[in-house]
Amino acid sequence: MDYKFIHLLYVPTMACNMGCKYCYLEDNTIDEATKYKSLETLEYAVEKFKNSNVIPFNISLHGGEVTTLSKEDFHDLIKYISDYYNENTQIITDAGFKIGSPHIKTNMYNLKEHIETIKEFSVSISGSLDLPLSLHDEYRVTKGNQKTLQRILENIELLKDIPNKKKVSATIFKEHFEHLDEIVEDIKFLHKNTCLDMNDFNFMIGFDYNSNGILHHITEDEQVELYKRMHKEFDGTDLDYGVNGPWFDEFGPTYCTNCDNCGEKFFLLEKNGDIYSCVRGQKNPDYYYGNIYENSVEEILTTAKNKIFINHNKQPLNEECTKCGYLYLCKTGCPFVKNTYNSSKSYTCKLQQEMYKDRNLLKDEYNDEFVYGYVCKMRLEDKEKFVPDKKENEYSSLKELIEQDEGLKYIYDSESFVLKVDGQEYHLASQITKKSREIIYITPETKIEIWMKKHLIEEMCEYPENNSLYMMLLSGNLVTYGDENRTKQRHIATHQVYKGVLDNGNSNEEYYIYDIKSMIDNYKSEYSSDKPNNLFFTTSALRDYHYIKQKNNAYYHIQAINLPFQNIEFYYLDKEIKND
Repeated sequence: MDYKFIHLLYVPTMACNMGCKYCYLEDNTIDEATKYKSLETLEYAVEKFKNSNVIPFNISLHGGEVTTLSKEDFHDLIKYISDYYNENTQIITDAGFKIGSPHIKTNMYNLKEHIETIKEFSVSISGSLDLPLSLHDEYRVTKGNQKTLQRILENIELLKDIPNKKKVSATIFKEHFEHLDEIVEDIKFLHKNTCLDMNDFNFMIGFDYNSNGILHHITEDEQVELYKRMHKEFDGTDLDYGVNGPWFDEFGPTYCTNCDNCGEKFFLLEKNGDIYSCVRGQKNPDYYYGNIYENSVEEILTTAKNKIFINHNKQPLNEECTKCGYLYLCKTGCPFVKNTYNSSKSYTCKLQQEMYKDRNLLKDEYNDEFVYGYVCKMRLEDKEKFVPDKKENEYSSLKELIEQDEGLKYIYDSESFVLKVDGQEYHLASQITKKSREIIYITPETKIEIWMKKHLIEEMCEYPENNSLYMMLLSGNLVTYGDENRTKQRHIATHQVYKGVLDNGNSNEEYYIYDIKSMIDNYKSEYSSDKPNNLFFTTSALRDYHYIKQKNNAYYHIQAINLPFQNIEFYYLDKEIKND
């Protein structure tokens, strides 16, 4: 069965017990009148998704504030999610995703009421605090304008002996930024005196569009100053992992903004059945995908993809973004934020570039090819303006040779191999004939299969039983060797799968389907972290045919590189791409 896997945020209540001065939901934090119960909607939605072969690999509870639910409703929801993971372990893990525990996003003000359920089901906690703590009670108050910090710190203490994952995040506005010394000291305090894992802390940058003029966003230069100050204070300390990882990961390539189209993976479901893009797009009609009770799953998925495409194109493609070399990492940022600030660039552009440099994520040396591919998939601009420059007849001789030779046709055919990554299809072509460049991200949770047309096993091969699917893994790291001092990507591994195995494995009428997840993971320590790695596909017979052709035909030898086979480039990240 070919499934689509999604990340699902569920909002079981819009009610909230706090009235934070910068709440993105503004006046919507009241429990809506609806005929549906919290658990009823989640059960219905998950079942409807599954009947359409759409599987939530992660279900997290968001709000409103989930801890305003009654003890019974909160317990039943958490139990349902825990049971869902247990019942669907096989299908989720077979797809390469990890099985987690139930997870809630919370203001932590009412944790005490649900501590027994949290213990029973090992609920992981993602809480919110204001830093510096001296400002928490100014901006994070109850709806009755009462202070909240002391009660929240007492509730955090209740989690001390529970082995659950517990973390916090802090949203930074200019008013917070002006107290960097205090922020540094409060991080140290929380790390030393609470059970919070401050290596798993997150900074978030606040938006002032909904703070009624009380709070103001920080500039890009101030974002960089915040970033550099935290590194100055915490590099080389016991919080080194955090400051070089999770603290600023929301702005890096492991988060949802790295998706070409986040509408294909991330969904927020409310108790009344309404589905939005995420917490940023919640209650915004531009990011409304439909209602699970009223629309088919196909309609919802199509609307999601189309609306994100439309919202990205409300702002023109910034020329700087096409030239900087980092487009393959940032994809111009979140469409919601771009349109909120009427900007065509990511609101954290300068901060992101600092991070990329520090994390050895290099500018794309084939940027023009990537830009062309990105424009073809995600932009309304004239694609012809972005076609990479080629010498006028650079490939003409090779093209003629391919057209004249049946064997070469299959080596360069763009329909022979399809790579499926978490359900998304990539039709692979030779790197010397394609005009655009695609780079994918692979994590330990990624599901990845190669689909090879069945007839290839018989092409240019007298004895198909001895033929094989032939895969080559190359690192982005370069080596120089031989009398000619040739520089090339370092070879990691060659992997062959013979016809008998393919025949007995997964397939359909047209394709052999082979799971390459374990092969990719097996060599994760060998991949380059700062340059794209390479994965090539062909058959052993076609590979042999290529080298014989190179030997016997000088014109082909001049035109064709050593590895012309269908390929894709990738980064391997030891973490799942997340929704912020």
